[in-house]
Formats: sequence, C-alpha cells, structure tokens
Amino acid sequence: MIPRRIEWYIAYRFLREGSTQTLLIFAGAAVGVAVVVFLTALIGGLQESLIDTTLGSQPHIVVERLDEETRPVYTASSTEAVFSRVQPRTQRERPLNRWQQLADQLGAEPGVAAVAPVASGPGFAVRGNSRKPIQVLGIRPDEYTPIIDLEDRLTAGDYSLDGSGVILGSTLARDLGADIGDRLRLVNAAGEGRTFTVRGIVDVGAEAANESWAIIALRDAQSLLDLRGGVTRLELTVDEIFEAESIAARLRQTYPVQSTSWQEANRDLLTGLRSQSASSTMITVFVIIAVALGIASVLIVSVVQRRGQIGVLRAMGAPMSSVVRVFLIQGALVGLVGSVLGTLFGWLLVLFFVTFARDPEGDSLFPIDLTPELVIGASILATITGLIAAVAPARQAARLDPSDAINNG
Repeated sequence: MIPRRIEWYIAYRFLREGSTQTLLIFAGAAVGVAVVVFLTALIGGLQESLIDTTLGSQPHIVVERLDEETRPVYTASSTEAVFSRVQPRTQRERPLNRWQQLADQLGAEPGVAAVAPVASGPGFAVRGNSRKPIQVLGIRPDEYTPIIDLEDRLTAGDYSLDGSGVILGSTLARDLGADIGDRLRLVNAAGEGRTFTVRGIVDVGAEAANESWAIIALRDAQSLLDLRGGVTRLELTVDEIFEAESIAARLRQTYPVQSTSWQEANRDLLTGLRSQSASSTMITVFVIIAVALGIASVLIVSVVQRRGQIGVLRAMGAPMSSVVRVFLIQGALVGLVGSVLGTLFGWLLVLFFVTFARDPEGDSLFPIDLTPELVIGASILATITGLIAAVAPARQAARLDPSDAINNG
C-alpha cells in the first residue's frame, strides 16, 4: 500500500516530467473555463438588464376588473336552429368596486410586497399650438414608489404632484417644449380639461412610456377621468419576480378580478430569455466535453509513455487502487489549476469588454454579471470534469501487467 502523500508526489512528478503536455492541457482547461465564465456572465448580465428595463415601466402584476361578458340576444330551444353572429361589446374603462378593501386583501397575500392604486385613461396634453396624445396616470406618489421608483428616474424637477402638479415622460416633455414650472392643459377623451404645472420630467427606460405618460395625483386623475373616486387598476410588486405568474393565477382563483403578470404581458421577451439560457447551456456542455476529451487524451498518452514506471510500481506492491488514484489526482489537478487560470482569464475578458465595448455616450454596451457563485461553480465544474476525464486513463494504467509493462515500457 502506497501512502497517500506518495500518490500525490507521483502524480506531481508525472505532470512535471511531461511539462509540454501539461502546459498545453492546463491552457486548454483554462480557455474552456474562461469561455464558460465570460459567456455565462455576459448572458446573465444581459438577461438581468432586459428584465430591469422591462420592469422599469410596468409592475409585476396588474389587477383589473373583469371584462363584461357578451350574452346572446336570443337563446334557442332544443328544437330550434338559429344562425347568428354576436358582435362583442366594446369594452370601456370601468373602475374597480371597493378597491380600498381589495387593496388591503391583496397586500396581505403571500408573496405580495406592495400594492398601489392607479387611475388611468387616454387624453391629450395641450401647450400652445402643441397637442399630443397621452396616457393619464393617477397615482399616490409614496405608495407607487415600491411599484416603479419614478423618483430615481427623474431627469429634472421633483417627485411632487401637489397643487395640480404633473410629471411628464421625457419624450413627451420635449415634444411639447415643456420644462419645469411650465403650465399645460390635460384634456380627457370627452374634451374636458384642467391646467397643470410641470413638476418633474422622468425617463422610465421605455420609449412608449416616455412619449405618452402624464403622471398626476390620484384625486386629480379621478376627477379628470370622471371615475368618481374609483381606480382603473391595482398594481402589485412581488417578493420574487419569477413567481409573479403563479401569484397572478392564484389571485384570479381567489378574487373576481382579472390579474395579469409581467410574464404574460411579455411572452416574446421570456421566449428570448429562454433561448439565451439554452444557448449558454449548450455552449457550456460542448466546452466541457472538449476539455474532458483533451484531459483524457493527454493522460492516455502519459499512461503509454510511463508503462515502465507503472510496471515498477505494480511490481513493488502498489495496488491497482493506488495507480488509479495517481491518475485521478492528475485529472483533478489539471481541472483545479485550469479553473484558477481560466477564472483569471475570464475576468480579464470581462474587464476588456466592459472597458472597450461602449456606446457613443460612454456606457457599457452589455452589463456583465460576474458573481462569486459563478466563479466557484465554474471551478467546481472544471475539477469534476478533470476527475471524470481521468477515469478511463486510470483504469487503463491499473490493468497493465507489471512484467509486460517493465519489459515493453
């Protein structure tokens, strides 16, 4: 029985003696780990950026009143045949009933972090000769901050809606030529309007919102849109954003409301995110296979080159298990050292990308999400890959006949 420390020493000597092969396989493992780290960090950061951009202008869940059901004008008996075409009713904005009580109930639901009432409807913003279509958004500023942090997205002015104040989307303000302190008129679909003072200008990161949002106090919106104290919807945030769809489904079953999650409203985005994740996984799998084949090839060559040495070890009484462990240790060392070098190389790639891949404004084109969990996971994966790749060469070495290996080594 060879002491374990001797097994480690023999594995080290084998790697040291084949210095060129060892350096090449270390480089191959390092490049593989660097590719995995860089691509995973890049795709993870891109996905996080897409989600943040998407949720920057919308809540996690929207709760609205159920649509009116279309009913047939005439119900035929079992002996009658009626041919008809029923025209669906035109849906109109209708306020939620007893929304204050409903908001309290929704806020107590498991997984729901915040609830805010919203009164919204179409209209026009008029300033001088400029007349732009808008979406009126009536909110309570303090309650709406957990839903969308508009104060953090202000480009000018204050997050204040007191005294008939209005916050405009950045594109809308530019089109109207409006600045802080200017006055403009908001008109509803019926042509009735009121004058408001611009308190702030906001950029929510979505062009559709920037060019149409006119944000006013909830009471002002209820009056302007003739909602008589009602709200058109309740907007919710949840503790875990990817649980929004299941929470929305639970709310539909519990309350007589229509609840829509951000996933349901952004199916194309989710499809794209899943495609990116699948692509990243496939690349990782093929890189791991390539690294494993490289490690196995080098170790098999090492077995062939050291047949004589292996035969001497067996003749001296070294059991098959010790020979197996010698080559498994080599595989693990290659994976471990390769993961350390690969992580460093991947970090340098990330640094290079962040430094030089920038848009005309100087911002990074893509965010990079390089986390400690990713680095540790890649290192563990590379080490396990090295161990698995060494299994076949180790078994081959252990099965060598001592006398044949010495005579032909």
